[in-house]
Parts: sequence; structure tokens; C-alpha cells
Amino acid sequence: MHEVPVLGAHEAIAIAAELGAEFAKGAAERDRSKILPFEQVAKLAASGLSAITVPDRFGGAGLPASTVAEVIRLISTGDPNIGQIPHSHFVFINQLLLQGSPEQQARILPEVLAGKTLGNAQSERGTRHIRDYTTTLRPDPGDDGVWRLNGTKFYCTGALFADWIPTLAHLGEDGPLHVAWVRRDADGVEVVDDWEALGQRTTASGTVRLTDVVVTDDLITDFSATFTGPTTYGAFAQLLHAAIDAGIARAALEDAAEFVTTKSRPHPDAGVARAADDPLVVHAFGEMELAVRGAEALLAEAGRAVDRADADLDETTAAAATLAVAAARASTTKTSVDVASRLFEVAGTRSAVAKESLDRHWRNARTHTLHDPAAWKVQHLGRWAAEGILPPRTGQL
Repeated sequence: MHEVPVLGAHEAIAIAAELGAEFAKGAAERDRSKILPFEQVAKLAASGLSAITVPDRFGGAGLPASTVAEVIRLISTGDPNIGQIPHSHFVFINQLLLQGSPEQQARILPEVLAGKTLGNAQSERGTRHIRDYTTTLRPDPGDDGVWRLNGTKFYCTGALFADWIPTLAHLGEDGPLHVAWVRRDADGVEVVDDWEALGQRTTASGTVRLTDVVVTDDLITDFSATFTGPTTYGAFAQLLHAAIDAGIARAALEDAAEFVTTKSRPHPDAGVARAADDPLVVHAFGEMELAVRGAEALLAEAGRAVDRADADLDETTAAAATLAVAAARASTTKTSVDVASRLFEVAGTRSAVAKESLDRHWRNARTHTLHDPAAWKVQHLGRWAAEGILPPRTGQL
């Protein structure tokens, strides 16, 4: 297999910045016309960015969480739809490294180094809550070591673009949760582009139907064991979500600045010739910049906290990472929604014209930040601050 470039941290960040700027040019049109970014996702994989967490023992660079977060933030500043698509790719590489056998890792990771990508089939609609699943692996009665996978998943970001679709399922009726590593083109796998959302319109986060999909023992990993001890699994996943929101906030602020300096008219009471010289507008930009910088700083610190925990994992370091990520996620949630809304306050009436597509920032922020309620991040931060209660291991903090 042809391998993609192996990137160091500085190189990965530079390429992410370059691709983010490139993806920004078509983001508004893709949003308006719901043009799925197949070409852009392929370019992302070919650049080597999708392989940056593959460990050096498999020929990769094994870059840390803090670098992955910055890569996702830069891509998301250009187009958060594209930034969200590889989220599950990185999370399930992490799952494979934590719970996969050496043989399973040796089977799948070389494909990642060759540019293959992972999607996801985790969440389901119509269950009691987000961590309630009905999809099940049942033994094939005619063949030992073979299972049949059945279920319907939704919010399957990345699946339509992926080569592999890691699928969360019970192993046996109501058994422990496992991951079935399913090929996108396997018999019985149907990926449906039925994602119709307010924002993040081109992530194709729709349905995956699984009907009697054959899965062998060697392509099943234990998910339930992930949270039996200290782990950064959830913190890493949430860190990347925070990076997406931070990217949205920065993009909204940059587009607001471009609009105000080139298109907005000043308010007559300001007594200035340009909207950008209105002291109220300038002050508003200062407040937004302060908020975005704060969110970016919390994101960077959360990434370092995950790195520290990965280097020396125990109950204390894992909890510190979880809390740092919770703070970042709460901040990026509020900042992205607030800045994407305040954009219109500073840019004026013309900014609300549909063809300007500035509303996509708010729609993207509002849609993506619903993924996990920020209020629960604050709740767990409060419990720790007040009484030193460590956060739970759920994968959602």
C-alpha cells in the first residue's frame, strides 16, 4: 500500500493551516448547496494529517492530543464540517490503541498510514438516552467465531466518507459494549445521506443500517473495558469537539472583521466615516477577541493536560485532564454561539442578507454544541471545585 507522508508536529500544524485556508474558500457555497466535501476529505487524508496519531512502532509519528486539537481547530476555522468529519477517525484510532490486540492494530493501522479513514456508527435515535444502545452482535449459529451485526445508527459523522465504520454494539443480547470493525463496503452495510440539520449541513451525519453484517472475532474490540480504570479516552474525544467550536468562533470573528471593514456602513451617531472606526463596534470586537482568545487558551491548556495524563496516567492526572477539557468545552460552546450571533450586531443589517451566508457560523455553532450539554461540564467542574468530587468516566467529559 502507498503510504501518506509522516508529519511532525510543526509540519502537521502548518499543513492544517494551509488546508483550512483553502477549505474556507468554498465553505459558504458548500453550506448553501449542501455539496458534500468528498474532494476535501480525500485531500485531508492524502496530506498525512489523518495518520498523525499512528504510533512510531507502526511507522507513524504518534503526535500528541494537543497537536491533534490544533489541527482540528485550524481545519474547522476553514470549514467546521470538514473539521468534524475526522473526529471519529481519531477517536477510534485511540480506541484501537487502547483496546485492540497487537494483531488487530497491525491489521488496521497500516491502512490508516495508506490514507484509509474511519467513520463511526455509535449513537441511535429513539432510545432512552445517548448512552442507550440496541444494536447487537449475535453469534452465527452455523459458524464459531462469526457474529451477525444488526441495528440502525444515526449521527454517523464520517461514515459516508470512510473505508471502515467502527460500530458500537452489545456482544450478545444485552451483553457488554464492543466495537465491531466493519468495512464500509461490506454486505449488509447501508450508509444513508439523510442528514438534514440546521447547521453542520455537509457532515453527512445520517443513518447507517446494519443487516446481518458478518463480523469475525478478530474484528471485535472491547469497548466496555475502556472505562474500568483511569483513562483519557473521553477527554480526548471531547477535546476535539472543543477544537471544532473554537474554530467556528475564530472564523465568525474573522468574517465579521472582513465584513465591517469592507461592507458595513457606520451608524450616523458615531460621527465617523467607516463602521470600523465606530468606538462601539471597536469595543465589541475587543470583547469578542477576548472571549475567543480565552476559549483558545483553555483549549490549548486542555490539550496539554491530556498530554500530561497520557504520559503519566493515574486517577489524578486523568481527572485533571477531564476537568481541563470540560472547562475548554464549556468555554468554546458559549464563545462560538455568542460570537457567531454578535457578528450581526457589529456588521449591521446588510450582514443578514442570505447571499452573504454569515448565518452559517451561528447555525454550525448551535448545531455542533448540542452534541454534549455544556451545562453538565459546568456541573462537574462545580462539584470538583466545591467538594473535590472527581468527574465520572463516561466518555462524554
